[in-house]
Amino acid sequence: MSFVVHGLGLALPPTRLEQHHALALARRMWSAGEDSDRAQQALYRRAGVATRHVVLDPTGAAPLRLAGAEPARIPTTAERMLAFERLAPPLAIASARAALEQARLPASAITHVITVSCTGATAPGIEFALIDALGLSRGVARTHVGFMGCYAALSGLRVARAFCAADPDAVALVSCVELCSLHFHYGTDPDRLVANALFSDGAAAIVGSACPRPGAWSLRACGSTIVPATADAMSWTVRDHGFAMSLSARVPDVIEHELATFVDAWLDRLGLRRDALRSFAVHPGGPRVLDAVERALGLDRAATAVSRAVLSELGNLSSPTVLFILDRLRAIEAPTPCLALAFGPGLVVEAALFDRTPAN
Repeated sequence: MSFVVHGLGLALPPTRLEQHHALALARRMWSAGEDSDRAQQALYRRAGVATRHVVLDPTGAAPLRLAGAEPARIPTTAERMLAFERLAPPLAIASARAALEQARLPASAITHVITVSCTGATAPGIEFALIDALGLSRGVARTHVGFMGCYAALSGLRVARAFCAADPDAVALVSCVELCSLHFHYGTDPDRLVANALFSDGAAAIVGSACPRPGAWSLRACGSTIVPATADAMSWTVRDHGFAMSLSARVPDVIEHELATFVDAWLDRLGLRRDALRSFAVHPGGPRVLDAVERALGLDRAATAVSRAVLSELGNLSSPTVLFILDRLRAIEAPTPCLALAFGPGLVVEAALFDRTPAN
């Protein structure tokens, strides 16, 4: 049974940084040596990001006092989590409200809430803020998908699909919110500086059910694999001074060498071949990741054009990113089947197949 997308909502924090402003902010937040500064300039230049939205105040005065009078003091994880508790709920609420409006459903229709985040953790969690702000039922079923990184939106949709397959009357809200900028890395570790150049903040939400709607996109199938011997290629760990992203330069090579084998075997189980695919929603872990996906699957540049546009305009928002891409593909009425792909710590490849219900 498919999970039918009735509404998709997006939200971004108001502060928008151009990439050269983001680099200038990074320099104020961490004074590096000349060699490190040159490396940082090159990273920001090659990241494929032109602009991004962040919850950080570009003056450095708030919310974590990341610069100014105490430039050498690195914010603790506790300080970063306090900021998440304050700044994440409004974005999650805004995106969920937009999804409900697009779905033309009242909040009372929601039976299941699936929240997704890897940049903050608190209990009561984001789902409590959604229940209070939107007026959801106090008895709504709550599930959290935590700490799975950039592919977690597809995991959240897999959970929603399972709930709706088990109960034809279920209506699920999947809410993804990430504040990646709170975990800015102070230091010169090249594997972690890449994250500074790429990541951004935002939220996305989907409302859906098993009930067909003419013209709607629906999640037909999900797949996942862990690439062997790649646990050190990408990680996301809690440390004293924020969450630490380690992103090895070999990730694109791993994707290029392993992706086609997984995708072809998974499609075969669905009775499909790769040449049946008509569009692609590829999570833009960076330009080299998109290049690797193109080479692995034999795609031309046009296949990842929407992914590259989202990366350029918004940066890598972690889990919500693939939903921003899906939103644009839906808006331009991209042909289906559409293959969504995302990658994360493990190294994990997560896949989802979307179809569009024919309009009456």
